[in-house]
Amino acid sequence: MYQPKIQSNARAALLITSATAFIAATTLIAKVLGSDAAGPPLHPLQISHGRFLFAFMGIATVAVLLRPRLSAPHWRLHIARTSFGWAGVTLMFASVAYIPLADATAISFLNPVFAMMLAIPLLGERVGRIRWSAAVLALAGALVLLRPTPESFQPAALLALAAAGVMGMELIFIKKLAGRENPFQILIFNNALGLIIASLAVIAFWQPPTPLQWVFLVALGLCMAVAQAFFVNGMARADASYVAPFSYGTLIFAAFYDTVFFNVIPDAVTVLGAGIIIAGAVLLALRERQIGAQDRQGGLTE
Repeated sequence: MYQPKIQSNARAALLITSATAFIAATTLIAKVLGSDAAGPPLHPLQISHGRFLFAFMGIATVAVLLRPRLSAPHWRLHIARTSFGWAGVTLMFASVAYIPLADATAISFLNPVFAMMLAIPLLGERVGRIRWSAAVLALAGALVLLRPTPESFQPAALLALAAAGVMGMELIFIKKLAGRENPFQILIFNNALGLIIASLAVIAFWQPPTPLQWVFLVALGLCMAVAQAFFVNGMARADASYVAPFSYGTLIFAAFYDTVFFNVIPDAVTVLGAGIIIAGAVLLALRERQIGAQDRQGGLTE
């Protein structure tokens, strides 16, 4: 039986913030690999394969050293969660090769909005006016970032939007897994299954990476493994509604990395769109927190 972690808001905030720095780093590395910065551009399926390959190798090495106790996994939940996670990551890696990291990252924050919508038919949840208002606000921010004019429309931003939708579906299965298994066990199975899926998908698109691309692929996998470890342990130490705002640090780190490494400075449209999305996501998180408190007190919710 899995024993929950000792609750600590301060430690959870530190872990989630640290995770955001590594998550943003993975999109930076994916952008390098998807461009000609380190050699001929790699296909997004090959980039996601490298992510799962080296993340699994890192986590498996730690597992051999620590020998964690594993329980019987919920295979269906793991397979469903990993399938959507792999698809979401691949779409995200495809998008960052063409649009600013800040834009892609901001659009990815729509995943809780999509999760909320999907929870209606899949989990039987009821959604009231406040949460629908938050969803509409966040989607309006995404429309701003898409720059829907003939002169500035970003087709690649649709890849990031699709990634957010798919990762919203992943959140549904993460909710089902929450509290059922040890966080380290979830990491092991997620990356093992992800490696199997990615290995089959990349066969037709694999090309020999350059030596520098191999270095970046290793770094990509290790950064993702560290980010996952920080994120899962952070989520296990505090309520999701408390830690959610700290996940927006990913946008800050992404904008910083893009400025430093690609000299891409966020423009007014990026700042406006990202701000609207975050406002909607924060409103949604606050409403989820309020609903959670009402449920604990036996009150009614929207």
